[in-house]
Amino acid sequence: MSLRQLTTVIAASLLLCAAPAAGAVAGPGETVTVNATGRVAADGTVTLSGTYRCTGGYGPVFVSTSMAQGDQGTRYSIGATRAVCDGRTRAWTNTGRPSVTPRPGTGHVTATVMELNLQSGLPLPRFHAAQRQDVTLTQG
Repeated sequence: MSLRQLTTVIAASLLLCAAPAAGAVAGPGETVTVNATGRVAADGTVTLSGTYRCTGGYGPVFVSTSMAQGDQGTRYSIGATRAVCDGRTRAWTNTGRPSVTPRPGTGHVTATVMELNLQSGLPLPRFHAAQRQDVTLTQG
């Protein structure tokens, strides 16, 4: 596994373990949105997208996503995309294949802009923005 892949895995894992429990969190002028429609392919691969805006990222920053369907409390990572925190609004797209095959219909998605703060030597999460919302997954 490359360092880049390892960093992405760490970012996604930290998101799932340390994401805010409810609602949205954001620094001043920092945002993340999730498009109302996502895709689920025949093989179970999910694609989600949206926009983000962040500033002041000093360590690696990612837009990470997770989702659940139905009343299950189990969330599955849909991946992470490297983010650029330059104050501009930018698009993101994450694709992943969860261990449980999603079906077309409503999914509960959390998108988080998270920085891995490396100052202590151990990568600790610093949240720039987070958003939870329902998304309609379409076949495709």
